[in-house]
Amino acid sequence: MNIYQATIEDTQHLSILFNAYREFYYQETDLAGASSYISERLKQKDSVLFVAEHEGKYVGFAQLYPTFSSIAMQKAFILNDLFVAEEARKNGIGDQLLLKVKDYALAQNVLRLSLSTAIHNKAAQRLYEKHGYVRDTDFYHYQLTLED
Repeated sequence: MNIYQATIEDTQHLSILFNAYREFYYQETDLAGASSYISERLKQKDSVLFVAEHEGKYVGFAQLYPTFSSIAMQKAFILNDLFVAEEARKNGIGDQLLLKVKDYALAQNVLRLSLSTAIHNKAAQRLYEKHGYVRDTDFYHYQLTLED
């Protein structure tokens, strides 16, 4: 298993995984859109992507977005995306990706990692809790979807 920070050369294979990730969350398949999105993130360097590769096959990824805590006046990361290909699950890849993300965040002197996951995604919830992530009981999270 090789887990490393993605570069622009990983766009094609990473886009296939990213498209499958979006489908997991009930989005229409859009490989061209996924490729464009991943390529833009890598070119603009506005997210950090890690890829899990096993025997030449891309089997998972994690994507971090930098943010800040105004209250603590420190950097933080949002672990926005974590995905392991269905055929590669139950092999510890999610564990390894989370460890890589944590090591990276520690090296960057980041205060905390935050994430959210679907209520129905019990497997992900177990994985995060196993790694010490704690479900927030202090704050409600809201969103406003802006459409044209």
